[in-house]
Amino acid sequence: MSGPRVNSFFLGNSSGVNFSITLSPRDEETGKLQLANCSGSKRAGDWNLDVTPGTSTSKVTVSLTRTLELCLPNATECCPSPLCMVETLQVLACRDSVMLAKLLIQAEIFANSSFSGNVSENATIIPNQAFKPLGSCPCNLTAGACDVRCCCDLECTPDLQQLFSGSCFTGVFGGDVNPPFDQLCSSQSMEYIPEWFPFLCVQSSLDNTPFLGYFYHGSISTPEVPSFKIPLQTSPGKPFTGYREGDPIITEEDEYFTVPQQSMAGQCVGNAPVAYLHNFDVKCLTSLESYREGLPHDVRINTGSADFIQQNVVYRTITARGKFITESESLHTAEVLCQNVTFAEHYKFIWKDKNIEQVNVTVFLGSLCDGEILTQRFTVEFLSLKSTNGEELFENPGYQAGKPVRAANMNASDPLGSLNIWQPAGRGLCESAAYRPVLFGVDSYSGCILEVDINEDCSLLRGNVTEKLNALIQATHIGKRDNSSYSDLNDWVEIIRLDPFNSDTNMSTGGLKGICPDIPANLNIRIIFAKVGAVQGIPQQQILAVQISYSTVLRQFQCGIGCKNTLSVLPITASVQFIEVPAQPPPPVTRYQKIYAEFDCNRNDVCWPQLLYPLTRFYTGEPYSQCLAKGLLLAFLVLLAAIMSNPWFSKLWRR
Repeated sequence: MSGPRVNSFFLGNSSGVNFSITLSPRDEETGKLQLANCSGSKRAGDWNLDVTPGTSTSKVTVSLTRTLELCLPNATECCPSPLCMVETLQVLACRDSVMLAKLLIQAEIFANSSFSGNVSENATIIPNQAFKPLGSCPCNLTAGACDVRCCCDLECTPDLQQLFSGSCFTGVFGGDVNPPFDQLCSSQSMEYIPEWFPFLCVQSSLDNTPFLGYFYHGSISTPEVPSFKIPLQTSPGKPFTGYREGDPIITEEDEYFTVPQQSMAGQCVGNAPVAYLHNFDVKCLTSLESYREGLPHDVRINTGSADFIQQNVVYRTITARGKFITESESLHTAEVLCQNVTFAEHYKFIWKDKNIEQVNVTVFLGSLCDGEILTQRFTVEFLSLKSTNGEELFENPGYQAGKPVRAANMNASDPLGSLNIWQPAGRGLCESAAYRPVLFGVDSYSGCILEVDINEDCSLLRGNVTEKLNALIQATHIGKRDNSSYSDLNDWVEIIRLDPFNSDTNMSTGGLKGICPDIPANLNIRIIFAKVGAVQGIPQQQILAVQISYSTVLRQFQCGIGCKNTLSVLPITASVQFIEVPAQPPPPVTRYQKIYAEFDCNRNDVCWPQLLYPLTRFYTGEPYSQCLAKGLLLAFLVLLAAIMSNPWFSKLWRR
């Protein structure tokens, strides 16, 4: 050790183990260390021993108690020379006078000193690592002290090297900076030497070894930190070509316009870019400690034609804080820290073609105190400039991914319907579960838990479950397009309902208590759609049919010993699946296509049309003229071989 403190570990149970430290002087005649016994204590000379017991490992700390300052005139208890002390210590672990472990420590400690004198201005010349090794002892990492297991360290005395002479570092790190390499003629390190090795080996000096530059890392390049700044789409005469669906909205500073959104992991991301024509409605949980302000509302937005518009911001104050504060911790202090923060932000983008015409923002502010949990809400809605009476008339009448599916109840005076799935909260019970609309193109799966009594009638249970599932579908028809009109029945498709079970079937369970068969616990919604065209390059998607079916399960009451609890839970689920089909059925395969399939290279392993591939125009490895010349030469040689192999040619040759 070269410092005033060193740590080690005792492996095993330290219960009943006595730790002691002793100074071990060398025998003057033999030069060997004197053997220590278990009668020592935890203090020896200027050294202390501290043990921190553990379950299976105990930490052993040896520390020096004296000062390491150099002696001043007429001073005591200090270091008379730079090499302050050289001592050998033994740490013993004994149990009932039986030695379990022994640790040998060679302490060579120098005095603490501060440099006083003239500093040399001569710079240290570092050799080029590509031509000369930087150091002959790479493991020498500590200046002025011996590095353990570094046998090439000149600062290690012979006594210290005896402690680790059998565990020295090997290879380049251990000081063998110019080892003989395998390609050297004088090297015999390879296990298998080929027969041609003496003729093709390298005859070279070790000064030209390939290990030169082993620690040379070359030039260092500064990594480029990615930024949200992006270049504008510039072209001569037209600085910006406008937005397309899904493009990020750009600000005046050539950065993304960001609004907090939900990530795939369910967490809220504060710097998420807003995509053109993509609506969203998210809720984010935050507290006063973790609250962060978003993008300033004075940022100007690029309209899509290199012009910039200012946001129209309206500020309002929240009075009913209970709708946003979802949890409040008990506060015992008289004074509570509160701050005026943003509770909700609603963005409305008025667009036309590929440009943004106007941006309206409504910001709701309220007071958030320390210890309260705030549910922030952020909505972004894109409205066409041609909207009338608050109803948006899309230029693309088809559905866009992520937008709610339109539903209608044609049997009611108010045709407005809904198609929802559950959004459970809290314990996940069906009584407290909220609804969220079915989004086009988004396959969903949700559910809730229904509490059922062991004595509940099976028929009533089926009716209760069916009622819960039917509450999700308050509609008889689904809109084919996103702009379907309630006055035109041709714009809607009727929902095909499959009954959950046959009421005529015998539902008897043989008098078994707690068992009910054919419980319609799963609601399956299948929506079939197709791409029927495109508007400005954006696909126009239309719903063709909607089917609702039920999957039944066998409900069996589960209980432990004694069945003390008469309530059990029944999970009921709802799934939504979108199935894309071709807009028109594919034409039938003709007889010619069936015959041609035998020669189709994409369907068969053997491709006869590519037999003469080098002679076709599809081969681009060589100029076509060279391929044609080589092909004709090959054909001439084949023809010549065929003629010379004929018997009459040999008779003609003899004549």
